[in-house]
Amino acid sequence: MKALAKRIYTNQHYSKVAEWGKLISIAGSAQILIQAIGFGCGILIIRMLSFEEYAIYTLANTMLGTMTVLADGGISTGALSIAGKVWQDPKKLGAVMATGIALRRKFAVISLLIATPILLFLLWRHDAGWLTTALVTLSLVPAFYAALSDNILEIAPRIKQDIVPLQKNQVAANLMRLALLLSSIFFLPYAFIAILGSGISRTWANFRLRKISSGYADASQERDKEMESKIIATVKRIFPVSLYYCFSSQATIWIISLAGTTATLGKVGALSGLTTALNLFTVLFSVLIVPRFARLQEDKQVIRKRFWQLQLGLFLLSAAIITVVSLFSSNILWLLGDRFSALNSELVLVAASSCAALISASTNQLLSSRGIIVPPFIFIATSIAAQVALAFVLRLNETSGAILYGLYSSLIIYSIRLIYLFIRLRRYETNQ
Repeated sequence: MKALAKRIYTNQHYSKVAEWGKLISIAGSAQILIQAIGFGCGILIIRMLSFEEYAIYTLANTMLGTMTVLADGGISTGALSIAGKVWQDPKKLGAVMATGIALRRKFAVISLLIATPILLFLLWRHDAGWLTTALVTLSLVPAFYAALSDNILEIAPRIKQDIVPLQKNQVAANLMRLALLLSSIFFLPYAFIAILGSGISRTWANFRLRKISSGYADASQERDKEMESKIIATVKRIFPVSLYYCFSSQATIWIISLAGTTATLGKVGALSGLTTALNLFTVLFSVLIVPRFARLQEDKQVIRKRFWQLQLGLFLLSAAIITVVSLFSSNILWLLGDRFSALNSELVLVAASSCAALISASTNQLLSSRGIIVPPFIFIATSIAAQVALAFVLRLNETSGAILYGLYSSLIIYSIRLIYLFIRLRRYETNQ
């Protein structure tokens, strides 16, 4: 028996399973706590804010996401790709992060110039006063500041697969956000208060993240011109897509913002807020899977096998999520209050749309980490053509039509990336 046990423990496959089990248990338990706190904050905000205030909150958060994507433009992807090759050298890893952060600060100016006027217009369209508009805009500053360096600073500990410090930092940030909300939202039920609470906690966590990162990478390093050139080369391929993705990924919110009512925007925003629970899987995938996929040796057979295994896992996970939401939609809507009790079918559609976005975004992370990026012109042209066709088929002035538009958009984007992957694989096999 002892001999059998020894053989099991020394078996290579058992070792891999045990290693993954340990990583998932550590990351998963902390991430469940993080998402539980975040979910609680979201429910609290939904229940305390009026439809009008929650519509403003939804607009501001959507725009914050847009600003963050524009300020990145592919910089973090390029930095991760380089870090995957120099991850054992602290000085080079430090240079990667210094270069990435310097570039993101430059891109932040472009982001602000594009996003701020759009936010002001949308707030005006939904009858936000000038004082509310000013307060909401200013409340975005702390969160945007933190977002400029968050995912760059996470590269070193993520690529080293030492995730415990990251998890502890995120738990602390979420607890701080909850404390700030509990001490303010009951007395000041306004969108800018909810946004500011998140921004302050993220800024505090960002300072802690700098200390964590310095333990893996040399923080004294200057930006490297050669690395900058490589990152810029990635940005040139990704930025046009990022610009397009800013609007296509939140198509439902943008459409309702322009064509729908403030109350409808608040309802859809609240339903979408429930799907933030999916962030658990997004974060675990980003922290555990993508760095390891980026580190795989240049063995096409191994890379292909791992990719399709991950695709199967994503689809099975999505099917399970949609099934659970469909079976327990009334129970889930109870969390939001009586105002949302009749939105069962819309909730299932939002869940399906979020799962499609999860699959598409996760696939994009995998392909980008290996430098497989669809040429921007082809990607944007085909996506827009398909989405324009959808606009003529779906009733975009209705809530369900707008949600379906977001669902189909994610599936179209996913399909384009897969088709490009097939083309790349076929070319590789032909050249062998």
